[in-house]
Amino acid sequence: MSGAILAIETSCDDSCAAVLAADGTILSNVIASQGIHDKYGGVVPEIAARHHLALLTPTIDAALKEAGLTLAEIERVAVTQGPGLIGALLVGVGQAKAIAAARHIPLVAVDHLQGHVAANFISPEPFEPPFICLIASGGHTLLARVEDHSSYTLLGETLDDAAGEAFDKGARMLGLPFPGGPALQALATEGDEEAFDFPTARNVKGLDFSFAGVKTSLLYAIADLGEAETQLRRADLAASYQRAIVEALVERLTRALDASGLGRVAIGGGVAANGPLRDAVSALGAVSHIPDRLLCTDNAAMIASAARFLPDCSPESALALDAYPSGAMR
Repeated sequence: MSGAILAIETSCDDSCAAVLAADGTILSNVIASQGIHDKYGGVVPEIAARHHLALLTPTIDAALKEAGLTLAEIERVAVTQGPGLIGALLVGVGQAKAIAAARHIPLVAVDHLQGHVAANFISPEPFEPPFICLIASGGHTLLARVEDHSSYTLLGETLDDAAGEAFDKGARMLGLPFPGGPALQALATEGDEEAFDFPTARNVKGLDFSFAGVKTSLLYAIADLGEAETQLRRADLAASYQRAIVEALVERLTRALDASGLGRVAIGGGVAANGPLRDAVSALGAVSHIPDRLLCTDNAAMIASAARFLPDCSPESALALDAYPSGAMR
């Protein structure tokens, strides 16, 4: 199949591989979750990297099989270069470099955050620029103005914790398993979101975010209630905490839409799988695009989507390609 792209994503604890057709149609999108970090309460970087070594090759094989293609029919290889856990990233980068070199095909280096933006470009309903994009995940929270398919302009970012990190830490305080976001959302459905008045950092000016305050407020609320009362009111705490995080995200997103005058909005990142956030964005009154939940969490289809609009590495730079653990494409 002409133009097929094989993409690899290993920025955190999911080993991901996908094949995209030249027109942006997903031919396969395989995610191998390690499922071992919950007992540690979070991702352990060294353990994640070691499991990528075991899982990545079978994941790539599964993606090719699902797509009905062989490596001989792949014309480009794309890989997440960063940001993320450096050991995990290096496993994916090394594998991608080996495939590209052995098959004599181009290698494309992709920024993970650009991948989350590019999840909105996937067929059959690609969302075309320009638009404002909210990216919210466990490691990053930012607002971007997207004018073309290959880049974005940063408008605002978190000053401390990311939204997903706040969800995970709040869930841990409430005794919920990792990853915390889905567990907290499930518990919140049983509670009253108006029961507690957690802050949304309205004093932070502009389009930046802050989630340290809401996390600290939950900690104090739990301490004030005591263990027994906290257990009785866990659902109310979860619902109120979730409401505060979602309100903070939507408030900044609304500011960005008003300032830009674009009237077009998209979201991405693991937190974009949150039901109340998806509902709130849909209700903004703007033309909105909300990717399928599978395309919000870490996956390789979004990396392939970004690669469609990025240049190939030169032969020299492909061999020298290295990963970077932090920072975002501007």
